[in-house]
Amino acid sequence: MSLVLGLLSHTLNRVLRYSGLRRGCHAPRSHAMEQDKALEVYDIIRTIRDPEKPNTLEELEVVTENCVEVQEIGEDEHLVIIRFTPTVPHCSLATLIGLCLRIKLQRCLPFRHKLEIYITEGTHSTEEDINKQINDKERVAAAMENPNLREIVEQCVTEPD
Repeated sequence: MSLVLGLLSHTLNRVLRYSGLRRGCHAPRSHAMEQDKALEVYDIIRTIRDPEKPNTLEELEVVTENCVEVQEIGEDEHLVIIRFTPTVPHCSLATLIGLCLRIKLQRCLPFRHKLEIYITEGTHSTEEDINKQINDKERVAAAMENPNLREIVEQCVTEPD
């Protein structure tokens, strides 16, 4: 009987810990691991080039370390949330920047993930429409079928020599 109770207790503790309902002794390690993964994500996206300028998204402060959030959503799977800030509220290339972020992360992230990309709230005149576009898999796939658009994305995401 005590063996069954021990197994049941162990299983319940794991379920509560992974669901986020209970943060036990593993919470600091998990939080530190999420921060490490967020820095890893940032390191991938910071070198993306702006479509119009010779600068990177990091240099233009379109992305910062604080714009990346990583949450564990399952064993060996993470939710990556990016909130980027266009340089001006009417930036015509905000959708393209979001597309570049998505493509680079899909190619380069070394861990299983779900990806959500948003414009920082209140920083673009059409942020809601752009957020829908860059988080719609079918629209992203259609955009990447356009050879001109694909070429621009490749130029932006390719690492400089």
